Amino acid sequence: LLIIVTNLFFLSISRRLRTRAIATTGLLLYVAAGAGCFFVNDIHVLLVMRALLGIGVGLIMPLSTGLLAYYFPPEEQARLMGLSAAMNQIGGVVATLLAGLLATIEWNYAFLVYLIGLIAVAMVWLWLPNEQLGSANKRGIPFEPRQLLKFHPSVVGMLLLMMIFFVFPTNFAIIAHQQTALSNQAVTMIMVGLDVVAFFVGIVFGTLMHWFRQPVKYIAPLFFLLGYASYLIPGVPMILIGSAFIGIANGVGVPYLNTIASIKGGKNSATTVMPLLSAALYLGQFLSPLVVMPLSHNLFGADLTAPYKVAILLCLVFLVQVWATRHFQSLPPKQ
Repeated sequence: LLIIVTNLFFLSISRRLRTRAIATTGLLLYVAAGAGCFFVNDIHVLLVMRALLGIGVGLIMPLSTGLLAYYFPPEEQARLMGLSAAMNQIGGVVATLLAGLLATIEWNYAFLVYLIGLIAVAMVWLWLPNEQLGSANKRGIPFEPRQLLKFHPSVVGMLLLMMIFFVFPTNFAIIAHQQTALSNQAVTMIMVGLDVVAFFVGIVFGTLMHWFRQPVKYIAPLFFLLGYASYLIPGVPMILIGSAFIGIANGVGVPYLNTIASIKGGKNSATTVMPLLSAALYLGQFLSPLVVMPLSHNLFGADLTAPYKVAILLCLVFLVQVWATRHFQSLPPKQ
């Protein structure tokens, strides 16, 4: 929730601070609030630390994609957005594995994984140019509603995509254990494997956009739908196929939405559309269980696979949203 609030104030922040100051502040908050939980043994203090962590992430996220639109021409942005998404995926895999190893020592050791952020702090000071991104935005309000109207196809798309994706991490382990005889280790490897699939898809995303510009917009909703439909058929093979499909959907969906938004937003993307996309991403993550679980119980009762059926319904909504609103702004010809 604090990520979302910070994103909505990003325009005001960018008018007062340069990129290096914003990135450094965000990363130091990320490291201090994340690793600082190692020393905490009280749930209330932990919640405060997580709120501070959210502010740090809220400062970092719009820059992580918005600067690609600021520094690079549109014809390069699809490839770079794919690489950015791929790094997010593999970073999550590495951090999760490290946190798991650290947690075998003691539960609070897992928080030390946030110290990785110090590497990013050093990279910012060595290589990030110190721009004033918000200088061209003269209005002094923290959030301009007209931006939401302008970029609503991408923002609503990101919200739906995250609501659909997070049905997987919040339900998969429990349902897989009850459907199959898979061990905890096997379930973990399948979940990690999904992120690895998304990583490789992100690597080749630029090529996909080059060769399949128009059909790419349908890949995420269709592959999510196929993935969750596969889970309705009992058996380990269908679980593996479904997880691969969901990895492909996530690996394409996030960079696609970032790419079309950055092309439409131009050089001001970091202070206009990217904070909105970041807010939609985390709002979707937050809302997913709050929406999916009540619908599961009300529509499908005690059915074990009810969350997957609700995800399929959301995929149909996502497909309609893409068809109704997405008119892809073609990338310039490859040079």
